[in-house]
Amino acid sequence: MVLEGIMTGLSTAFTFTNILMVSLGVFAGTFIGMLPGLGPISTIALMIPITYGFEPSSGLILMAGVYYGAVFGGSTSSILLNTPGEASTVATSFDGYPLAQAGKAGKALATAAYSSFSGGTIGALFLLLAAPALAVVSLSFQSADYFALMVMGLTAVSAFAGKGQFLKAILMTVLGVMLSTVGTDNSTGIQRFTLGQLDLIDGISFLLLAMATFALSEALISVLKPGETSNAVETAVKEKFGSLKVSKQEFKEIAPSVGRSSVLGFFIGVLPGAGATIASFLAYGMEQALAKGAAKLQFGKGSLKGLAAPETANNAASTGSFVPLLTLGIPGSGTTAVMLGALISYGVQPGPRLFAERPDVFWSVIVSMYLGNVVLLILNLPLIPYIARLLAVPKPFLVPFVLFFSLIGVYLVSFNNFDIYLMVGFAACALFFRLLDFPMAPMLLGFVLGGLLEENLRRALLINDSSLSFLWSRPITLIILVITAVVLFLPLYRSLVERFRFQP
Repeated sequence: MVLEGIMTGLSTAFTFTNILMVSLGVFAGTFIGMLPGLGPISTIALMIPITYGFEPSSGLILMAGVYYGAVFGGSTSSILLNTPGEASTVATSFDGYPLAQAGKAGKALATAAYSSFSGGTIGALFLLLAAPALAVVSLSFQSADYFALMVMGLTAVSAFAGKGQFLKAILMTVLGVMLSTVGTDNSTGIQRFTLGQLDLIDGISFLLLAMATFALSEALISVLKPGETSNAVETAVKEKFGSLKVSKQEFKEIAPSVGRSSVLGFFIGVLPGAGATIASFLAYGMEQALAKGAAKLQFGKGSLKGLAAPETANNAASTGSFVPLLTLGIPGSGTTAVMLGALISYGVQPGPRLFAERPDVFWSVIVSMYLGNVVLLILNLPLIPYIARLLAVPKPFLVPFVLFFSLIGVYLVSFNNFDIYLMVGFAACALFFRLLDFPMAPMLLGFVLGGLLEENLRRALLINDSSLSFLWSRPITLIILVITAVVLFLPLYRSLVERFRFQP
């Protein structure tokens, strides 16, 4: 059955039209991902009317190409400008941008390309072989399990904390969770913390917060502290943007991270509502938690593992999000929700019957994902030296360029002046926190997980008559919480062991 399906997928995906659709999709997605605000959701929505004349398989292949192409492309602006083009590439900037500043932009972009290819390829293989079984697994997850998963995600805050900064990281996480509660409560319809502002009824945009805390604040820091970043561009130019070569030793170092992050990212993507952003943060946190000694201290300063992990995970998660879409008819992310609407408009109903009724659509999309990852690698590796020339732009032009794309990217999402004012306010606060050496990543992590945490906690309490017994009544929930406790207290245990070891 599976072999027959693969052959159907190969014969459909490897037609001239569909190869062209894959190539156009990933090429367009790469550039869309680089530009803040022009994410895959809005682009795919605009493509739906254009693809009405296509076969359903061709239309979905094109949109899928745009999706994972955008995830790939978002890493470029994250690495070169510290301006994440996509929410799922925020974690990429933590180590990618320091590498670019150190004159290793070529190596960083090449590592991102190889990691994205590996994550997408492994994800496509998992999808090919295990989609029906994984659909059953994703259905077995209940609200209590999702709540435990979100709590485990928040414990990854320790990964973003430098030595002696755990309390600062915790405080920023709490701030992020608090910001996620602004807006209308989805369950009761009550407005919360909007301060009477109609513009805050829908809450705060993640893109707005990410652009303010990373892109805008980085531009302001470079103006206030020119001495710290003045040589970044000159260094990159002198070294010809760094070598694209990733040595055998470096491949050996990142290979385990790529393997772990592929598996983690794919399974996070399979869970409806989790998505590539959460997968990238969790992968980064997992890798720093597992790192030891000098490798651990390198995170946040230009670690190749810290770059490879989120890049692998977000691409694997993008592939994984097609499992609930194709097998259950449940969108795993905002982008696949738009694709669900597109499929229905084509007259194709995703779900358990899709295997039997439209095998050409199901299997061709899966096969095209592997083809798309190959095309991405072929397209992007030769372009890296030219893309990296962004670093050669003089700082007096580069800073306004970053400011322009950050502001216009946020404005194009809502066309609301209030968002611009709010973004500038958040950028000023972020600048203040950064000058006091508070990490920004925990706040974004708290913001991303805060809404999901609250929603699933409320559902779990409702199902269990407001009893906390759901924390230990389900084996999956209990296992996740035990792992969370170990992750949380392991750094504390290590620090206590070191303290007593060196006492006279």
